[in-house]
Amino acid sequence: MARDLDLALKNAPLRAPAPLFDRPRPARGVFTSQSGFLRALGVLAVLLLAVLPFLDASRYTMSIATSALIYVMLCMGLNVVVGYAGLLDLGYIAFFAVGAYVSGIFTTVLGFPMWLALPATIVACIVAGVIIGGPTLRLRSDYLAIVTLGFGEIIRITANNLEITGGPSGIHGIPSWDFGGWSFDDGFAIGGLEFPGYVVFYYFVATVVVVVGVIGAGRLAKGKLGRAWKAVRDDEDAAEAMGINTYVAKISAYIIGAVWAGMAGQLMSTHLSAISPNSFQFLYSALILMAVVLGGMGSTPGVIIGALFVSLAPELLRDFAEWRYLIFGILLVVVMLFRPAGLWPATAVLPWLKRTRPQPPPFTSAVGAIDQGVPDVEPSVMESVDGLPATDAEEGRQA
Repeated sequence: MARDLDLALKNAPLRAPAPLFDRPRPARGVFTSQSGFLRALGVLAVLLLAVLPFLDASRYTMSIATSALIYVMLCMGLNVVVGYAGLLDLGYIAFFAVGAYVSGIFTTVLGFPMWLALPATIVACIVAGVIIGGPTLRLRSDYLAIVTLGFGEIIRITANNLEITGGPSGIHGIPSWDFGGWSFDDGFAIGGLEFPGYVVFYYFVATVVVVVGVIGAGRLAKGKLGRAWKAVRDDEDAAEAMGINTYVAKISAYIIGAVWAGMAGQLMSTHLSAISPNSFQFLYSALILMAVVLGGMGSTPGVIIGALFVSLAPELLRDFAEWRYLIFGILLVVVMLFRPAGLWPATAVLPWLKRTRPQPPPFTSAVGAIDQGVPDVEPSVMESVDGLPATDAEEGRQA
């Protein structure tokens, strides 16, 4: 009996069961799918960034827009750490300071051009992420938040007491980006239109933020690494039981967030041409975290909206003088009361897609395709489908 069963298993053809339903193709339209609408919204936002200097190229508008884009870059990096990996970091401004000071030291003390200081900034942020994240990421929840807060203050106090960082006065005279004999400060002319240096730098920041920050972080979240981050965020013990190296996943999120913050710090140092330790206080870490939570943790459009709200609201309320911060605080409380998951949470579904009823998929017409060219054999154990013998399974399909 055992020999006959063994022989039958060896001679039985291995067949994959045919699908019971045809898988429908996902919708790709602007108003019929979530991803299509977000892509169209992203293209519209990029076009708005490109058109803004033609509408208002004043120094004030360009300066505010550049600062807002730097905030977007910072919030996208923190969203990787907090939104995707679930690591509460209260000292994120430390990486912002590392990027700003490294680029400032390389360009003013060592005489490097700004584009050569960019690789040094990235390497310094990776090293800082490993040094700070290595011993701290074994902690969880409140303990992790307290330790990261301490590291953020250590970086600021260290910069305040070192001679190479300029001490309390900081670093001044940081040059702009230059290539050969041309600098961003020189500006250029296109078709008779003069673009001053601050407008040119605005274009540079817009390109870095939109292309590197938003698209890069969004693509990472959809890949294998992003799924590991979300598994660690939801349940670290379950993720580890499923074979995910949770420590590697967390340290990678920490390093990527540090690189994003370091690039934003370099852009800020070039934009302002001066940095000091007072620019990297805990208040700014709390402000960036507030923007991520306000927009919606783990949501790319939500984080962008939160960053723009936090950076632009005080300026839009400037006419209210000393009352503007009170109004700003009230607006934050109102938003969190009525939108506790954020302005655009990661689980948000477009309103018109909620009303769309799912259609049952049609039965497949290719059930018998797998049997073409296969000789008739006696039913065996290997031919069973879904726990039923092959003959019963075939009858169920034909029915």
